Amino acid sequence: MKYNVYIDGQAGTTGLQLRQRLEKHNHIHLLLISEELRKDEAERKRLLNAADIVFLCLPDEAAKEAVSLVENPDVCIIDASTAHRTQPDWVYGFPELSAAHKEAIKSSKRIANPGCHATGFIASVYPLVSLGIVEKDYPFSIHSITGYSGGGKGMIEEYENSGRSSFYDSPRQYALGQNHKHLSEMIHITNITEPPIFCPIVGDFPQGMATTITLHQRLLKKEITKAALISSLKDYYKNTSFIDIVTEESGFLASNSIVNSNRLLLYIEGNDERMSITAVFDNLGKGASGAAVQNMNIVLGLHEAEGL
Repeated sequence: MKYNVYIDGQAGTTGLQLRQRLEKHNHIHLLLISEELRKDEAERKRLLNAADIVFLCLPDEAAKEAVSLVENPDVCIIDASTAHRTQPDWVYGFPELSAAHKEAIKSSKRIANPGCHATGFIASVYPLVSLGIVEKDYPFSIHSITGYSGGGKGMIEEYENSGRSSFYDSPRQYALGQNHKHLSEMIHITNITEPPIFCPIVGDFPQGMATTITLHQRLLKKEITKAALISSLKDYYKNTSFIDIVTEESGFLASNSIVNSNRLLLYIEGNDERMSITAVFDNLGKGASGAAVQNMNIVLGLHEAEGL
């Protein structure tokens, strides 16, 4: 059986990645809009209501408007924008967090796809809170480096422009005012009570992401060794398809080591007094289009890794 799928915003970076993945998916028939009708509301509305699954790869306000055009109660919407990630009537699309999260995705018609930086932070912090390793008011800080594709077409053009400034040659920190749009979902989904200090950085490489949090033994809710932390997280994620717990023996940790995949590796490093957890994944894979396809597979009752 094939399911009808429509991507609203198919020309953007995430939309293009989704289309590439879905064109190879054995159970999907893509509903395509012609270029000249891409902004025609009537044609968009027709396709939005004709699909079994709709992916929204749009700016926040446009995503909200697209939702308002869906009148067919059988249409499942998976929104890749920030618009609905903290809304109570939308399910957060991170099935690995718990059995309850996965079950909610299975039966939902409104799924908010996680943000890329948020994916790395939440994958590390959610089990720490759930297992009682940290208090909800733990003073988290996040160092997260991403490839420039995370900034969309505009940033890709800036980085791949031969006449660019030399400033693009080095890692560049941004959102310096501690107001990054992913912060609200990080707090909301992990149930922490204190906003983390978040330092996002864009680097001169197209794809990949490494999101790091640090842990001080003296600030933890309960004493835990590095070995015990590794064991606890391995047990927490043991039944998941895409998350693995590892350590790095070479002394270097590359942000782009698993691009073009939907995997997420959690590296537990440091020592018993000072530890770090680094989530390494593809910002366009598990951080965007890959996660969206994974959520779709769960909704449709397909194997979670189909097409991934």
